Amino acid sequence: MTLRHMKIFTAVFRHSNITKAADELHLAQPSVSVAVKELEEYYGIRLFERFGRRIFPTETAKEFYGYALHIVSVFEEMEKKIRNWDTLGVIRIGASITIGTHILPRLLKQYQALFPELRTEVTIKTSSVIEQNILDNDIDIGLIETQPESPDVIARPFMEDYMQAIVAPDHPLAKCSEVTLEQLAEYPFLMRERGSAGREILDACFALQQITVHPLWESASTQAIVRGVSEGLGVAVLPCLLIKKNIDEHEVKMIPFPKPLTRKLNIIFHKSKYLTANMNAFISLCNRVGGI
Repeated sequence: MTLRHMKIFTAVFRHSNITKAADELHLAQPSVSVAVKELEEYYGIRLFERFGRRIFPTETAKEFYGYALHIVSVFEEMEKKIRNWDTLGVIRIGASITIGTHILPRLLKQYQALFPELRTEVTIKTSSVIEQNILDNDIDIGLIETQPESPDVIARPFMEDYMQAIVAPDHPLAKCSEVTLEQLAEYPFLMRERGSAGREILDACFALQQITVHPLWESASTQAIVRGVSEGLGVAVLPCLLIKKNIDEHEVKMIPFPKPLTRKLNIIFHKSKYLTANMNAFISLCNRVGGI
């Protein structure tokens, strides 16, 4: 078996489609199909089930993918190291939008001071997209606000953040020393869009306490929600990282919960990823800055 077989297999596995894999690798479709067939014949296994025009990976393929990805990843790491030896290679980092906006710039400034000749490539997307980038080996290390769903992704917490209740400075709850979710639910709620990390945590807390909330607003923009709260349109619960400046500038009033709503921010990487010295240095830096 050759490295070419491994690269073709990982592409077909990721796309579950011969045509898309062929396009990505700039190969003819028959060449891709033959490579997969050669793998199956060599190991005496079935890698994909074929139903009409669609293919689905078998359980054996899922196990094989971990090994193949590791082999391809190590080879690509060697290629980058050798080809970019004068600049000491490249590290590819992904971050969720909140972390990419409020934490990553400070991390990268310190990291680049340690490795001034290292090229750092950054991707900032939602947590789910960053996790998929890890699975596809498009990035080396990710920083996300949620727990990864895939068992192939390792997560290590590096920082804690808090969900904070905010109201307008002249809101009836503004004079309270603390507030409960049940009290907040009596007022119009302004919330992040479904699927965002903060929204998932908040929905889980409401479900746990059997509280039903029909949000007045749902927005992908944290600042739109903060502005709505400051104008007295409703209340909100948002991550402290996103609203600290607004609280400090007295645009909105923060009210503590009796028991803090905490969440952990995670470093993620593929379980088969070969972690270089530079990658481990970045992970260590995240842990020092995050305090976990």
